[in-house]
Amino acid sequence: MKDALPARTLLDYFDYAAGSGKPNLLCSKVNGEWKNVSAEEFARKVKGFALGLATLGVDRGDRVAILSENRPEWPMTDFATLALGAMSVPIYITYFAPQVEYILKDCEAKVVVVSNAVELRKVLDVRSRCPNLLHVVLIEGELPGVDRISTFDQVVRRGEQMLATDKLAFDERVSTIEPGDFATIIYTSGTTGEPKGAVLSHGNFVSNVMTTSKFFDVTEETIALSFLPLSHVFERMVDYLYFSRRASIAYAESIEKLTDNFQEIRPHVFAAVPRVYEKMLARVQAALETAPSMRRKIFGWATDQGKERLGLLEGGKDVPGFLDLKFKIADKLVFSKIKARLGGRFQMAISGGAPLSKEVAEFFWGADVKIYEGYGLTETSPVLTCNRPGAWKTGTVGKVIPGVTVKIADDGEIIVKGPNIMEGYWKKPEETSKVIDADGWFHTGDIGSFDENGFLTITDRKKEILVNAYGKNIAPAPIEGALKMVKYVASAVLIGDKQKFLSALIVPNFDRLENWAIANGVEWRNKQDLIRHPKCRALFQQMLDIVNGDEPSERRIKAFSLIENDFSIDGGELTPTLKVKRRVIATKYAQEIDTMYATADAVAHED
Repeated sequence: MKDALPARTLLDYFDYAAGSGKPNLLCSKVNGEWKNVSAEEFARKVKGFALGLATLGVDRGDRVAILSENRPEWPMTDFATLALGAMSVPIYITYFAPQVEYILKDCEAKVVVVSNAVELRKVLDVRSRCPNLLHVVLIEGELPGVDRISTFDQVVRRGEQMLATDKLAFDERVSTIEPGDFATIIYTSGTTGEPKGAVLSHGNFVSNVMTTSKFFDVTEETIALSFLPLSHVFERMVDYLYFSRRASIAYAESIEKLTDNFQEIRPHVFAAVPRVYEKMLARVQAALETAPSMRRKIFGWATDQGKERLGLLEGGKDVPGFLDLKFKIADKLVFSKIKARLGGRFQMAISGGAPLSKEVAEFFWGADVKIYEGYGLTETSPVLTCNRPGAWKTGTVGKVIPGVTVKIADDGEIIVKGPNIMEGYWKKPEETSKVIDADGWFHTGDIGSFDENGFLTITDRKKEILVNAYGKNIAPAPIEGALKMVKYVASAVLIGDKQKFLSALIVPNFDRLENWAIANGVEWRNKQDLIRHPKCRALFQQMLDIVNGDEPSERRIKAFSLIENDFSIDGGELTPTLKVKRRVIATKYAQEIDTMYATADAVAHED
């Protein structure tokens, strides 16, 4: 693996990638066909858009918001904004107009770049209440008949006209950018309250990219598939890493189209949150259930070989020749088909955003699908620890990266220092002081521990720890993870804060549950009928008994409610990166929760 590209600012990555001469630096689907963006076109549009933004009044220190899905114009807008010494402010396209308004007003954006008519409508609905917003730029679609709106290409042409008369106009602006200059404001998704804008500098990101890029074999020949929102710090940093290596980046159509996009792009690498890997495993398991008996036996044998081999590799031991031979047979019969679903050229994946369950990690690693899990936050640019080639352990988030200091506080909280720590929250000094103490330690809000070899394990969020009515602390994530490994469970959220016992809201995997119902003579007309059926509830109670095992009383789930519809971003229960919003769920399902506890109390009273 070669050394990281020496860089002072993020614009060094732009300059390096733009000078690669690649015909396929970026790629996206346009009108149903994949279209490449060459390095030359990328450079031309970034320079033109930067100077075009300047003609719209964007200057050093100003904010330019980006309301767009992943596409080539996203990094073009980002680099163009940075070239002016301004700050880019990403906004998730899953946000509704009031959330868009909050961010535009809070960051005092001068310009917002929107991808299409749907996102434009959100901005137009709130524009009159955003006094600092001077201009709107539309990437694709027809312009409406209103003032102060231009297309992306119109702004590029304005900049190119300026560059034609002053060939150094772009370079002169870039030369003034320093590592300490602010690069972006990234708003937290607000799982526990009002979104806060983390202010990150060029130096914050560059330190993270330079350190992490040394671990992974990304080259000019690498093709990466980008599908997590670029509005999230994780994908944003990973894309900067791709630019720093001149890798090709293909922007997926959507999460829903991933299966097709993997086959079309055949990527070497991608990054995803745990929920994506969980869904991948669920699809494999679902396909297996309807497979012939012999195929199921072969799959079981193959996974046994993978687990045995994985145990040796994790322990730093050699794999005996006979086991290696059996694994090669298992790979040919089973595991190669899993990798084929990823396009057939898969080399590695990166997981972040939340802890990846050990069971999921072990399955994929056992199948030789390498998923390197890391850990970080928006406020830390983001990586603090990561597994890497030569230093990995499933069930952990890896070792601390060089240059960063991590320690465990007396209450179990992970606290950190390093060059990647944010400057603070935008216009929120009191909130900043709550997370960065007088000695400069950033308090992550996560609970974790190190093992004897320096691998970090995250057990839960400090704010999500459930404290029952008897004052005992319960980390919900491990129990929820165990529930989600049950084949009839799609999603699960633990309830129990200030309660006498734990309960769970469970969304069934209806495809599997319906197959079970047919096999067991259960009659139903709709999902509601099915989840209310006594046999169905008995099935889930049996599964809970297994999950509960011999856990102590406070960690045993003693009541449950089956939910008809899965948690979603549109429903408000999940963040754009698929994290659970516990407060929203507690409010939305208050009636079900009250019924669970009232029924259980009534039964206990009768007993």
